[in-house]
Order: sequence, then C-alpha cells, then structure tokens
Amino acid sequence: MKRSYLSPFSIGGFVCAALLLALGGELLLAQKPPELPPPNQALAPNQLEDLVAPIALYPDPLISQILVASTYPLELVQALQWIQRNPGLTGAALTQAAEQQNWDPSVQALVVFPDLIKRLNQDITWTTNLGNAFLGQQGDVMDAVQRMRAKAEQSGKLSSTPQQQVTNTNESGQPVIQIEPADPQMIYLPQYDPAYIWGPPMYYPYASWGYPGGYFGFGLGIPIGAYFGGGWGGWGGWGWQPGWGGHNIFVNNNFIHRYNFNSRGSGSLNGRSNWAHDASHRQGVPYSNAAVSSRYGGGVRQNLQSRASAAQAQSRGARSPSGGERMGNRQIAPSKPSSNRSAFGGVRDGGAARMHSDHGFSSLGAARSGGVSRGSGGGGGGGHAGGHGGGRR
Repeated sequence: MKRSYLSPFSIGGFVCAALLLALGGELLLAQKPPELPPPNQALAPNQLEDLVAPIALYPDPLISQILVASTYPLELVQALQWIQRNPGLTGAALTQAAEQQNWDPSVQALVVFPDLIKRLNQDITWTTNLGNAFLGQQGDVMDAVQRMRAKAEQSGKLSSTPQQQVTNTNESGQPVIQIEPADPQMIYLPQYDPAYIWGPPMYYPYASWGYPGGYFGFGLGIPIGAYFGGGWGGWGGWGWQPGWGGHNIFVNNNFIHRYNFNSRGSGSLNGRSNWAHDASHRQGVPYSNAAVSSRYGGGVRQNLQSRASAAQAQSRGARSPSGGERMGNRQIAPSKPSSNRSAFGGVRDGGAARMHSDHGFSSLGAARSGGVSRGSGGGGGGGHAGGHGGGRR
C-alpha cells in the first residue's frame, strides 16, 4: 500500500492558513463597532467616556447647557425645525422670538448656536442617550468628562489657545480641568474628531458628526453681546455652569428671568440654584429605565432606535388655521419655508450667539404667556466676528 505524506512545507502551509484565519477573525472582531448596552443597564465608566467624547472639550458654560438640553431631545428637534423655518431671525430678534417658544430655557438659549443644534440633531439617538445617561448617572457622566479632558491634556491635545482658557484647579479634593472662553465677549465652538484625540471608540459609538479624521479646530467666533440686550457681563454669569466637584449643574436664575425664558417653578428664585429636570419638557419621550421613569413619572424606554424615530415623527410642526406654525402650544408667524425641513437636514449657517450673565443660576421651565419686551440689542446676522479657522493641533 502506498502511503501519502505531508511535507513540512505542506504542514507549514496549513498552520499558516489556520493562523491567518484566526488572526482575520480577531481583526474582524476588533473592527466590529461597539454595541449599545441593553435597556435598563447603567453604563460603565469606559462606556461613558466614549459617550461624552464628542463634547468633552466644549467650554464649561456650554457643556453644562448641552447636558441639560439633551434631556429634552424632542424639543431640540423642534428647535432645529423652528430655526429652519425662520432663517431671517438674527441678533436680539432671535433671542426674543425664542422666548415665545414653549421649550426649556436650556433649549431656548441654545438657538444662538444653530450649528450646534444641527449637530445634536444629526445623531439624535446619541443625543438622547447622553441625556438619559445624565439623568440616571449625573455624577458618573461629569467624572467621565474630566477623565477625557485629562487624557487629552496629557497627550498634548488640550491647552489654552486664543479661543479658550484651560485651567487646572481643585474642587472638593479632586483635580478638575476647567475650559472657559478666552474672550468674555466671544465664544468659539471646538470642532474635532474624537478618534484623533482619544483613538477609536472601544466601548460605545461616537456621535456621527462627520468631522474629518485627525482634525481639531474652532468654528467662527460668536459675538454673544449682539444677541442679548442690556450689556454682557462675561461667562461667569451664563445660564448654566458645572460644579465638577459636587457633580452639580448650577443654573443662573437671574439670567433666566432677565431674558424672559421659561421659568415655571423658579419665578421667586434669585442667584443660582441646582438644576432639576423638568419632566413637562420631556414631552412623552420615554426614560431609559424604570427607576428614572418612576422619578419623573414617564414611560420606560422600549428601544433606542424606536425612540429616536418617535421623536422625529412627533416633532413635525402642525399648521394652524391662520397659516402660522405651532411649536408646543406657541404660535409663530408664517415665514418663508426653508429648503430643507427635515429635523436632520442642514441648518443655515449664520449665526452666532447670544448670551448674557448675571451671577446666579436655574433651568426649570414650562410655558409662560407673553414675553417681556426689551430694547433691541445690536444686530447679529451672520455676525461671526473674528473667526479663527480650525487647524490641526
């Protein structure tokens, strides 16, 4: 009987093939995008780090406002559509018109950053997940922001620039990295690819904002004073500020009242107070788990994707008999329609920001009737002044 033998080269070939197959499988697994955690499950620290990465390097006044506003995702969708339907509103006129919308103050004051509202709508599922995490794990979310800032600083990708002032301090015995606008009259929104700062996400997908790979820069400068009449006192009195050491968001009640934003429940408050979620502005969007739902009296989440789809569908403004549009229970005058009415479509560039500060803090809110008129602030329009284009760092 003739026996067949495998030469050493053949055996080596089989071994190499097996190794390549195994290695290929590992590579495929490594390239598999991170999956969302199941409902009702808290996010682990490394998942929270990936979740907050897209906003971790935003200045303190704005990141605290984003965290609050993200708990009202449907109102963010409505705000984008409202901006698209009213492209002619700029400067103080934009601020005054936003006062009449039945949104939480954190959303009302965000209209001065139309590009940011557009980003938050581009991946509304991520935005909703951020808000849910903040409602259920507020301290953990704030700690995750600080860890991501520390990593960026240690790698040389976070430092003071003409647009921002980065400060290392200590709060409640914990090291804290603060980021503040360098100019009290201007704010520059950072634009960056999180994968360039921290590497690709390992445990949770980044928001799909589409920045070029390896990019870090700043948008055009936004002259805040053009959007808020009565003077601008600097960022220390902006409407929202983080208390990193105590895991709090402080709300400036004076800011809320001065600009006549929704202030139900805080009408008698002055100075600053701890932020508290207002379930009336959730507008039926389910909460992420039974404990949070029970706390605020809302429904329990079914799944992330269906919630995002529901927010899209429910947010379309209904036409009123007079031909105007309605957002919540507010009537706005007919305006020239935008070429893109989608909640996820483009927002007209333009814009800038309006914001003010009186020292103190509160973002509660529901509907009020009628706005208090005030003198018009200097015009604003596409008034991005002194923009420093972004570049790589």
